[in-house]
Amino acid sequence: MGEFLHYLNFRKGHLLDLTVAHAQIVLYAIAIATAISLVTAILVYRRERVAAIVLSIVSTFLTIPSLALFSLLIPFVGLGTKPALIALVLYAMLPILRNTVVGLRSVDRAVIESAQGMGMSRLRRLAKIELPLAWPVILTGIRVATVLIVGIAALGAYVGGPGLGEDIFAGLSRVGTPTALHLTVSAILAAVALALLLDTFYLVLGKLTTSRGIK
Repeated sequence: MGEFLHYLNFRKGHLLDLTVAHAQIVLYAIAIATAISLVTAILVYRRERVAAIVLSIVSTFLTIPSLALFSLLIPFVGLGTKPALIALVLYAMLPILRNTVVGLRSVDRAVIESAQGMGMSRLRRLAKIELPLAWPVILTGIRVATVLIVGIAALGAYVGGPGLGEDIFAGLSRVGTPTALHLTVSAILAAVALALLLDTFYLVLGKLTTSRGIK
């Protein structure tokens, strides 16, 4: 244990840089996936059959093994950040899209009809009533997607992507050497800590952004 702590102290700067890069690609992917999912959900949530088809298509992304998907993207976008980012966006979309559809559908129809009777346009109803009421469910989907891709992002190093996967793969390639275990374990612990930190952030964000009447 003492040797491992000494290693962490010696490599803390490098590990911090990898953790920041890991967090950046995860947050970029979540931002893109959220934007795509929200727009898609708004377009399809009233059409049950269309929504079912879209969700089925998006759900197939999660059935593709991570390394296989990263590899499939190489011929189109090359190595580096691009294939890792695209794959993470695809993996993050299902929880966000599904929860957005569910959240919008769960809004009480009586509330919507009352707003309609007051002369509110569909766009205004969506912005002022439906999305705010669906927000806790939507945020849960974003939270689940974020924690999910924190782990998957580590595999992005397989195609040259940034993040903690760099040390994980480096450690696995040096199995049998004194530094192999330290490289791998330190990166895994950093990924776990990052996932817990982001999860806590969403819990706090939910409390701050959810109306008291909805809680």
